[in-house]
Amino acid sequence: MSSLPLSGLRVLEFTHAVMGPTAGLLLADLGAEVIHIEPPEGDATRRLKGFGTGYFPFYSRNKQSLAVDAKSDEGKAIIHKLVPTADIFVENFGPGTMERLGFGYDAIQALNERLIYLSLKGFLSGPYEQRTALDEVVQMMGGLAYMTGPPGQPLRAGTSIIDIGGGMFGIIGVLTALYNRQQTGKGIHIKASLFETTAFFMGQHMAYSALIDGPVPPMPARVSAWSIYRIFETEDGESIFVGVTSDRHWQRFCEAFERPDWAADASLATNNARIDAADRLLPAVEAHLKTYTKQEIIERCEAARLPFAPIAQPEDLFDDPQLNLVPTTLPDGTATTLPRVPLEMGDYDFGLRHHPPQIGSATDALLAELGYSVSDIQQLKDAGKLA
Repeated sequence: MSSLPLSGLRVLEFTHAVMGPTAGLLLADLGAEVIHIEPPEGDATRRLKGFGTGYFPFYSRNKQSLAVDAKSDEGKAIIHKLVPTADIFVENFGPGTMERLGFGYDAIQALNERLIYLSLKGFLSGPYEQRTALDEVVQMMGGLAYMTGPPGQPLRAGTSIIDIGGGMFGIIGVLTALYNRQQTGKGIHIKASLFETTAFFMGQHMAYSALIDGPVPPMPARVSAWSIYRIFETEDGESIFVGVTSDRHWQRFCEAFERPDWAADASLATNNARIDAADRLLPAVEAHLKTYTKQEIIERCEAARLPFAPIAQPEDLFDDPQLNLVPTTLPDGTATTLPRVPLEMGDYDFGLRHHPPQIGSATDALLAELGYSVSDIQQLKDAGKLA
């Protein structure tokens, strides 16, 4: 389809790092026109190194860039002229930042009462709401790091899972607000947060805690609900995860790996019986699977419709035949492929419309739309107010 579900919506994105850019990416992939507002020297996220190297290249697809000094009077005037043309405003700066700039909800809503304003913060309303938070901070204080690492060794998850999840909850709010606007004709202020997102993700463990005596064990020390649900070593020195989560799985597992004696053993007939027999069963399964190569285990598990997974690294995903990756040229000219938004929806193609933008990719066009002349734009650039 030539249009996408959110085509025709304009988003002003005052964001950096991951949480806000995730929200903008989702809106952009679904068809909205997303304008990333950054300073003339560019969003600092563009220059991050180490773990942050991939932030801007991944979360900036299908966006355009307006490079403007939003702290200057000239920059504020540009933003104020742009706000009435927009449907959605997304920001994820620290508490009070947008208000100090003159772009808080009350100021923006006064310019456009239909505008939906999404604030992505560390905390929702409460005693912590003025604190500065980061993904890793809330993973620690929300129990996720405790649940991820071995006992006594809290460990953050291996991706910015709370930033991403918080951005996703923000978009759930935005889509709900768009429906609400159809009924009321007005926009609304939405807040999503890191800490409360972490708590939501921990909800299953909190419920577990309410039902047991003592602390919930972290994942590496947990008692699995399934008799076989772990990583095994293979004959060729590789590793593979195999899960047997039902009694039918068990029968198929025994057939696939040529162990009719296990299938016929009444003491192993049920999942709970196999858990009770773990001290003798798991070493036997380990020894048996180690007589097969990784590829042989993959083929047998796939044929038997058993849960399994080779242990992949990020670079392995580029060649995974299941993934329909999006060819993308990064701002430095690197050509690569990156994951799509993980949705299928009718015949819509949520693919690439714009590569991650160069600084100021849409500055001239947007200012012209707002009535600025070519000479006006050049004067602002010469004064360092635009790029």
